[in-house]
Amino acid sequence: MKKLIVLILALCLLCSVASAADLNWADAEEAASQIAGEFKTFDEISVKIWIPDVLKAVDAGENRIGYFMTEDESAAISVQYVDMNGMSLEEYEAALKDDADVSELEFGTVNGLPALSYMLKENDTACIAFTTEMGYILEVACAPMSDEGFAGVVALVISSIQAAE
Repeated sequence: MKKLIVLILALCLLCSVASAADLNWADAEEAASQIAGEFKTFDEISVKIWIPDVLKAVDAGENRIGYFMTEDESAAISVQYVDMNGMSLEEYEAALKDDADVSELEFGTVNGLPALSYMLKENDTACIAFTTEMGYILEVACAPMSDEGFAGVVALVISSIQAAE
């Protein structure tokens, strides 16, 4: 029964992510406590993100500062830090609008940080982007969103993005 309640809470958060509402870790922390995981700090950008233990760190490759994947490689979360020459979120949104694969562009906040969320239809990927003090774009991409269980976990991960202490 407890796991069902956690799943329902996670799905409610997913609805919030889809509508780019204001997300706060305090609202998701109880649901996340039912899943083994820990915060990973990305020193390059002074941000921390809660990553469930089912997602293991793998070689991030070029252009990424973090890449986490399930053992069966069926789901992944990518964290990248991109130099966009000081582009604002509004300018980033305008650039993304030109991409036919991008849909559901929405502004919101995550733990007080202004954010832009969007979907990549072809890749079944949810993305959320933030600007940094250095003028870079921090982008977190999660797939596949068609997997309801993973989508619930993604809602928790996205709601955890916050400034590192």
